[in-house]
Order: sequence, then C-alpha cells, then structure tokens
Amino acid sequence: MSNKPGVVLDRRLFRHVANRHSPENPERLRSLYRILESETQRNRFEHIEARSADLAAVQAVHSRFYLDQIEEYARSTDPFAYDRDTYVMPATLDCALLAAGSCLELARAVMNADVNSGFALIRPPGHHAEPGRGMGFCVLNNVAITAAWLRQTYGLSRIMVIDFDVHHGNGNQEAFYNSNEVLVFSIHQNDLFPFSGSASDLGEETGLGYTVNVPVFAQYGDVEYTYLAGRILQALAEQYLPQIILVSAGFDGHVDDPISKTCLSTGWFATVTRLVRQLAATYCDGRLLMILEGGYNPASLEPSVLAVLEALGETNPRRVGILPSERAARLISDHPARQFWTF
Repeated sequence: MSNKPGVVLDRRLFRHVANRHSPENPERLRSLYRILESETQRNRFEHIEARSADLAAVQAVHSRFYLDQIEEYARSTDPFAYDRDTYVMPATLDCALLAAGSCLELARAVMNADVNSGFALIRPPGHHAEPGRGMGFCVLNNVAITAAWLRQTYGLSRIMVIDFDVHHGNGNQEAFYNSNEVLVFSIHQNDLFPFSGSASDLGEETGLGYTVNVPVFAQYGDVEYTYLAGRILQALAEQYLPQIILVSAGFDGHVDDPISKTCLSTGWFATVTRLVRQLAATYCDGRLLMILEGGYNPASLEPSVLAVLEALGETNPRRVGILPSERAARLISDHPARQFWTF
C-alpha cells in the first residue's frame, strides 16, 4: 500500500461550463490543478486515473427518467432552463459521469489497499442531487453513487457519510433515508439553501436513527465546529463501527467564501481531516475517501484543499484537541438522535 493519498483530477471536467456566470465554474479548480500538477507537488500523491461511471452504477441512485431529463435539457439553448442554479449543457452528463466514475476509481483503490485514503477533486458537485432531480449546482450525487457501488461491489453494510459542506446534503440524506447500511451525518448552517436538514430528520423504517443532522448558527467557527464534529463523530463511529468513511467535503463554510456566513478558517479543514483520519484508522483500517462539494472562492478553496491534502499525507498526524464550547454543547444536549446514539 502506498503511504501517499490518492488524488483524482481531470481537466475534462472543465467542459461543464455555462455561457454566463455561475459560482460553480471551472475557475474554482483551475489554479489548484496547476499547483497539484507541478513538479513540486505531483510526486506527493498517487494520481488515480479518471473513468466514466457506467449507467448501472448511476441508476443505483438516480432514476432513468431523471437521466433522460438531463439529456433533454442539454439540447436547450438556455443552460439554465432546467434550474436557475444548476445549468445543463451538452457536455454536462459526460462530465457528471466522469466525476462520479472518478470517485468509484478512487474507492476501488482504497478498497484494494492501493492507497488508504484519497481526495476526488471533481466537479460538478453532487450532495444536493436527489434520486429524481438535480439542484444546487449538483447533477449526479457522487457520494451516494459511491456508497451504493461499495455496497453492491464489496458487500459493505456499514458506510459512514460525513458532510461538512455549509449547506445540508439533502441528496445524501434522501438516497439513504430508509437504510441502516449508510449512516449520514451532516453539519451545516441553519436556514440556508436547501432549507432542509432539521435535527428532527432521523430517517425512516430500517433507516430510523441513521440520519444525524446538526444545523448550526451563522457565525459559528472553528471551536464550535470542532467540538460538535469531534464529540458526535467519535461517538457515532464507536457505536456504528463503519467499514469505510466517505466525506462530502465542502469548503463554502470558509470565512472568506461569499455563499455563507460561517467563520471557518483554512486551518479548520486540516483539523477535521485529522479528526476523520483518526476515526478511519481506529474503526476501518484507515479507509477514507473525500469528495469535493462546495467552495466558491478560489482564493480560499485552494489553500483549504491543500491543507486537507497535507493532513491526509502526514505520516504521524497530530491528535486533534477539542476545546469546550458552551453554546455548541447546547445544540446537542437535547438532540433527537440521542434516543438512538450516546453522545
């Protein structure tokens, strides 16, 4: 096994671009790709070749009707005819299939012990995409497709999904709301698009208790997020015993990102990576896969992603210290999920 984290990046993903401005555009990643492809950086990672997902893997999550819709709207002269945020144009489906397939290739490398962790630096993002519709810049749900594929291909039955994008991962939640084979945790700013992710959303049927949402107040920052993530995730992992951890890694909670009001620093993204690495090392032989979601200011996205990659590649990662936070503690003192989990 390589000690280097696996990384997927592919410039073909830049073909998904609208003819007018959208916060989700190739410029999010262009400078970051240049850095990671440079002589000084490229030997620090195992580069995993991107491949397109086949339709069978995608249809484990998304309906055929929805895929037909994407193809239909791709022929429109207005890329925003489908949705005011989520543009669709001729290259969209090919790029979305490549993004999803890249995640599967990285998951395969993790499961085959070629690497023990990795980061798929792909677009368009996915965690808002529900089985029957795209929204919030998201076309195909990369994390959900990966989780479903891992269940089918490797027979996994305890997959932990962690979503720290500032927006609630409604697509992740819906895909597995009735299943106990995927535990979905989301920490996100309250009263922000897509206006879902209440703490009272706990799952249904056999999935009851396997959705854990932690909506936080605007202006929360490193201390509150670290307290909440550290306390809850440690408890969930200890009780659930995940076989792999998938992360919807969104960077739009950064203090300099224009799309939210939370106050996370660049360093916090390294902190949460170390925290999740500790959980993966303890409970699932280090198997950890991070998949890019939001982050719409390249000036903050680039150093934050580099901080995550640095933390993934540390030979002896630092232990994460969790400072007390009274106002964060109040959020979980009566959290509805505590009827299913001890935290």
